[in-house]
Amino acid sequence: MDMLDSLITSKTRLRLLVKFFIDAANQGHMRGLAEEFNESTNAIRKELNNLCEAGYLERQTIQNRIAYRANTKHPLFASLQNIVHKYLGLDTIVSRVLDRMGDVQQVVLTGDYAAGRDTGTVEVIIVGQTLNETYLEQLASKIYETIGRRVRFTLLGTPLKKGLVLYQNIR
Repeated sequence: MDMLDSLITSKTRLRLLVKFFIDAANQGHMRGLAEEFNESTNAIRKELNNLCEAGYLERQTIQNRIAYRANTKHPLFASLQNIVHKYLGLDTIVSRVLDRMGDVQQVVLTGDYAAGRDTGTVEVIIVGQTLNETYLEQLASKIYETIGRRVRFTLLGTPLKKGLVLYQNIR
């Protein structure tokens, strides 16, 4: 987990990358991001400009406000999204869930992390029939030991239409 922190020394830049690359649908404007991150608009502006100049983010004017979001056409988009998912431990969560949960149809990220906020508690919904609930009880603590973030699991029987789908196998 500390690997990305040492590579990207700006906490603000790292938080912006998480915000925009965890889900390409996420977008934000400077003031809102400053409030969300509890940072000065100058610090946010500087990082947004750097990321736009490098081509990682794109700007769009909507009702006299500039909205920012990930540039999905950037050649490194998929790699950056992959890195962000690994940094947050999402790949670990999915592989552990699929390992012994049974007939998993969907693994969906919701809550703060889906919105790109690294708050420490990852909310994950697992959709499927006859899921191994006993395994789930041990899983949260095992994942915490591995990724350093708490995971709150919710089990559902029917697929979700909202949230960030991390895995899907709907027949």
